[in-house]
Amino acid sequence: MNTSIRCDGVTRRNFVRVGGLTALGLGMGNFLQLQRATAANPLSSSSKAGKAKACILIWLDGGASHLDTFDPKPKTPSEVRGPFDSIGTNLPGIRISEHLPQTAKLMDQLALIRSVTSPFGVHNFAAQYLMTGYKPTPALEYPAMASVVAHLRGQNGVLPANIAIPHLVSRDAATLGNGFLPNSTKHFSLGSDPGKRSYKVQDLDFYQGLDLSRLDRRRKIVNAMNEYGNLKSQHKGPSDPDLERAYNVIASDEAKAAFNLEEEPSKVREYYTLDPRANVHDSNNIGQQCLLARRLVERGVPFVTVNNTGWDNHLDLATYANRNPGDLRSASHALIPGMDKALAALIGDLKDRGMLDETLVLVMTDFGRTPKINSTGGRDHWPNCFSVAMIGAGIQGGQVIGASDALGEFVKDRPITPGDLSSTIYTLLGIDPKHELLTPDGRPIRVAPQESEVIEELLG
Repeated sequence: MNTSIRCDGVTRRNFVRVGGLTALGLGMGNFLQLQRATAANPLSSSSKAGKAKACILIWLDGGASHLDTFDPKPKTPSEVRGPFDSIGTNLPGIRISEHLPQTAKLMDQLALIRSVTSPFGVHNFAAQYLMTGYKPTPALEYPAMASVVAHLRGQNGVLPANIAIPHLVSRDAATLGNGFLPNSTKHFSLGSDPGKRSYKVQDLDFYQGLDLSRLDRRRKIVNAMNEYGNLKSQHKGPSDPDLERAYNVIASDEAKAAFNLEEEPSKVREYYTLDPRANVHDSNNIGQQCLLARRLVERGVPFVTVNNTGWDNHLDLATYANRNPGDLRSASHALIPGMDKALAALIGDLKDRGMLDETLVLVMTDFGRTPKINSTGGRDHWPNCFSVAMIGAGIQGGQVIGASDALGEFVKDRPITPGDLSSTIYTLLGIDPKHELLTPDGRPIRVAPQESEVIEELLG
């Protein structure tokens, strides 16, 4: 946070401390800092480059089992096959988990990659590799793809360009931020889950006793102080454009309304709900998280991450699914059915609104899980082979890229690295993966690794 001491000995953060300025931008002065810095011509020159305006990343935090979701092995022994059956899809010969029936109906639109591979079986390194495209190194902190997109696309209006629902705090202290990019590109975490009754975006409202007129007076005083400092240093230009934009956010009813799910018709909210008999607040959180993501990209936010937790299942695999459909209280723990419903609802909603061709939807996770079930009925970390799904942005759907071996243990065909994923994601968003960003010391860094390759099958 920006706590630099002014010439009068007062920190700006303490001076203008208000609720909205604390959350919207990590102190707001920092959130918008250096947002004006842009890089030269990041757009891809490839004729196959995508034109997607936004990306929604559904992140299954903890490492979702590929064997129990997108890559089942129905002919293997029970200790590999697991407790779930598989079902056919509308793509001939392709089967997925029995708890993904809605997704099965969309396979002709979906692109499924079953051969993603990584060397990292611990959460922090694995998450960094997937979210940045670069292997972690102590020499440099790479920015997450969301931050790169926010940096190159910038804000459209007053909403942050990189938003995490409800937050983006990974286990094992993974660094999933802006890396060497300005703090303005770091994700804005809501700090509250839209699928819970207690949902309220942190610090969007004024503190008690502080209203817009008083905030405006404080803004003018700070600007006057900045003007005085500018005169002393002969600095030319606006006194504090970042503070001006911060003020615009906290003062914007339209910006705050973007986070208000109560504006959605009840039928729309129920559309994202796992069990229609349940109140939207009593069903799976991921559905309401995805609905909010749609609202945000609809309003021009270029990158939204839906961080769905609970997938680090070392114990009973049955907890991946709701085995008691009559118990509405257990619906929030129905991880696979919840993701199935949310993904299908999001895709249908985007399509109905004419937004799917301009929105890339990704389903990614830290890594897969061990083919052999452990002694507690769960699966452990397994990065050697796992799955990623994507749809939208004009990609070529109705295909499965790559394959795992008979046990889902290793890649059998067409290995895909997280670097390849990042190169492809940037391309689909119209960003040249070879485009270079500069570190603070002037070192050029490609947005995607030098050795990465675009997954050409996806570009059609």
